[in-house]
Amino acid sequence: MSTHRQAHIPAQMTNPIIGTGYQESVATYWNKERNPVNLRLGEIDELFHHHYGIGDVDWSVLEGDPDTIEQRTIAEMHRLETAQANFLLDRFSDIKPHHRVLDAGCGRGGSSIMAHERFGCEVDGITISRRQADFATQQAARRGISDKVRFHLKNMLDTGFPSGTYQAIWNNESTMYCDLFDLFAEHARQLCRNGRYVTITGCYDDTYGLPSKAVSTINAHYICDIHPRSMYFKAMAANRLVPVEVVDLTQATIPYWKLRKKSSVATGIEDVFLEAYTGGSFQYMLIAADRV
Repeated sequence: MSTHRQAHIPAQMTNPIIGTGYQESVATYWNKERNPVNLRLGEIDELFHHHYGIGDVDWSVLEGDPDTIEQRTIAEMHRLETAQANFLLDRFSDIKPHHRVLDAGCGRGGSSIMAHERFGCEVDGITISRRQADFATQQAARRGISDKVRFHLKNMLDTGFPSGTYQAIWNNESTMYCDLFDLFAEHARQLCRNGRYVTITGCYDDTYGLPSKAVSTINAHYICDIHPRSMYFKAMAANRLVPVEVVDLTQATIPYWKLRKKSSVATGIEDVFLEAYTGGSFQYMLIAADRV
């Protein structure tokens, strides 16, 4: 098992792409974040994710030799989060090695690296966290793929990348940090015609009404603003993105949260997610759309 330490960055080093005080708070949060639930899991195969898992749990990991239960539980959680990333990438079946794709809100780079390994394409990952961008860049260098997988300190609402550059763009649990109309306008600008956009995200159920207490607690925990489900489709329609697939992953992610609650890397937010999912006020969705 390897241990990753990120170099100290002086406090006076500013982020040139931040436009608002809220974005500053988000960047600060992720620059300081050292959560074992994100780091311990990635140490298994050097693929570091910042999203949750889907699929049935192998509950036998909690049985047997007590000395290996923790190791097996961590491995099972990582298997589930990797399955989530693969489920997202499955929506990009037409990607070829000469294509470029964009991972908007790339975190520590796990999904970007997986996309290159699967498709052979060039990948740009962007984040407003300098520490995340540096960490992900180091991961690409370790694999010798820095010429194909590049990570940038950029704002996904205004990347500066040329129009029509990308065959595919995705957000994996990062849309709740920005205005959807602004985000999808930028994505539509960057996508080539017939390019594919995919998001996996948590959203609150409009039929429930306003965000539930559990959803509000999640917002406060991650300093995000979870959107209503309908807002995704309204913002897509306004920006030439036509949904081609919608998958409710709520039931598929609940087992991950039940296992995480029993793990050594639980953060205390697990019961809130389970309450929100099982109570019906919160949904975990995949939406795929084509740019017309």
